[in-house]
Amino acid sequence: MTDYAVVNPATGETLATYDTFTDAQVDAAVASADAAFRAWSRTPVAERAAAVRRIAQMHRDRRDEFADIIVREMGKPRTAALGEVDFAADIIEYYADHADQITADRPIDIVGDGSAVIRRSPLGVLLGIMPWNFPAYQVARFAAPNLVLGNTILLKHAPQCPQSAALLEEIYEAAGLPAGGYVNVYASNEQAARIIADPRVQGVSVTGSERAGAAVAEAAGRHLKKVALELGGSDPFLVLSTDDLDATVQAAVDARLDNNGQSCNGAKRFIVVDELYDDFVQRFTAAMGRIEASDPTSDDTVLGPLSSEAAAARLQEQIDGALAQGATLLLGGQRTGTYFPPTVLADVTPEMDVYRQELFGPAAVVYRVAGEDEAVALANDTPFGLGSYVFTTDPEQAQRVADGISAGMVYVNLVLADSPELPFGGVKRSGTSRELGLLAADEFVNKKLVRVGP
Repeated sequence: MTDYAVVNPATGETLATYDTFTDAQVDAAVASADAAFRAWSRTPVAERAAAVRRIAQMHRDRRDEFADIIVREMGKPRTAALGEVDFAADIIEYYADHADQITADRPIDIVGDGSAVIRRSPLGVLLGIMPWNFPAYQVARFAAPNLVLGNTILLKHAPQCPQSAALLEEIYEAAGLPAGGYVNVYASNEQAARIIADPRVQGVSVTGSERAGAAVAEAAGRHLKKVALELGGSDPFLVLSTDDLDATVQAAVDARLDNNGQSCNGAKRFIVVDELYDDFVQRFTAAMGRIEASDPTSDDTVLGPLSSEAAAARLQEQIDGALAQGATLLLGGQRTGTYFPPTVLADVTPEMDVYRQELFGPAAVVYRVAGEDEAVALANDTPFGLGSYVFTTDPEQAQRVADGISAGMVYVNLVLADSPELPFGGVKRSGTSRELGLLAADEFVNKKLVRVGP
């Protein structure tokens, strides 16, 4: 039996299948990760960092192979897939470079004699449940800091990314981790729940949908396991003032179409002050309309297919529902198989389902507002709180709006600015944790107090 298959979204062709693990294979994977933890957690930090640095180099050495796999599995344009592999390598290398800082004792100024430190110790075996939209990047930001800390990893990748999963396990093993230090598991959802319940497993991180996050959090809570959630988003893009509208429009297009529109922190709701709205919408719609969904293997492609037939059908259902409820279609709106054209909706109201949905594909909603206060209120009127984008020429306004937006991240006058040192995460239904940056190393670590008397 298999749930794991490479189905090329550009053609619908099934290219490879992989058997789902048996229960015995799952148990063996957990046992190997548990045994590896005993050795890996006692390995000197410098040696752990050196192994992690080798993982980064192997990503660079095999970038073309990895990128081609990503294109086949989920339809990412090849240029973007190469960029993803490069970024994953940068992330992994960042944690190798900062290993001493991540693992160092933190002295505490105490009242009284003696000393006290917070000693950062690994927890043990961790399960990562990863999504299909960034097969290299998502794994890097979970696995790298935790391996530096001394944890070991069980990795359940998305069922449509089994070839990426196999390549990653090969890379991590070849880097010199102990057997079981990083283990790929082609597990079912039921088997993942069993892994979470296993007393040898100390925590679980999931990046995915709200439904997946709720199911994992429920299982983790039932067994008193640490859980980290990175979930969806419907990020606002506020246009309050600009001295270069064309550049702002291009940033809006880039932020919406990144990864074929399938990024949790992609800009999805474009909130524009009244005096700029008509001009912005005209230019934004024109710019979006100049881009055609095309073959993801071409180096010139900006927008490829959505990741699957199911993903395209879901987005079509959302667009059709919005139109049936009274939204106005300014551009696009009708898929051809898995290829979805750039789409722009207007006149969306709070009574419509799409007002509070995440559109996971190249579809945008534009809103007109009177000014700053209304823009912030609309930005916050969502169940999500991942990222946000603010365009303004007024530095004081930028700070006010950044303070007022309920989100984990605010980017002012720029997009696509993720970087290894910048923490990533959200609030509300977008998640509970942070990845990237030094904060990522705080998620699965025992911050142990060591108090010494005089």
